[in-house]
Amino acid sequence: MASTRIISIIGRKNAGKTTLAVALAAELVRRGHRGMTIKHGHHPADADRPGSDTWRHFNEGKAERVLIASPELRVLFERSPDQYDPIGLARRYMEGADIVLTEGYKAATLPKIEVYRRGVGRSPLYDPAGPNADQWVAVVTDDPDFRAECTVLHFYDTIWLQLLVNLALERSQPLNP
Repeated sequence: MASTRIISIIGRKNAGKTTLAVALAAELVRRGHRGMTIKHGHHPADADRPGSDTWRHFNEGKAERVLIASPELRVLFERSPDQYDPIGLARRYMEGADIVLTEGYKAATLPKIEVYRRGVGRSPLYDPAGPNADQWVAVVTDDPDFRAECTVLHFYDTIWLQLLVNLALERSQPLNP
C-alpha cells in the first residue's frame, strides 16, 4: 500500500465491535499488511496497577509521559487533552501502518463498517436517509432480512471476513499528512 489508510468499526454497545476489529486486524496481518488499531473509550483508561513503578512515575511523579520499555513491548502513558479526532491520533501514533482500524468513532467523518446484531438493537446505526449514509462501506449482521444501499455481509456466510478485508482495503480513507 502506498500510504496509510483508515477505517472505523462502529455499532451499538455489545454488538461485537471489538470481536470484529480483532478478526479484521488479524486477517490483514495474515495477508502481510501492517495493521494497527485505535480503540476509543468513554472512560479513563486503567491499564496500570496502583503502586507499580510506572504507576508511581505517572501518578505520583506527575510525568507528562511514561514509556514502559521491555523486550518486544512498549506501552506509553500520556497526559493530554481528550483528542477525539482519530485521524490526528493515527498521524501521531500509527506511523508506518498500512491500515488503521478505529473502533467506536461513530461521529467521525471516516468510512464505516457497522456491526449490527438483532439481539442488541432493534435497528442499525445506518440510516439511508442520514446525511452521512455515504460513509458506510458495509454492515455485517446476523439479520438475514437486512438490506441496505451499502454492502451487507452476513455472519452465516462463510467468506464474510475475507470479503470485508477486501472492502476495508479498497474503501478505507487515505491518511494524508
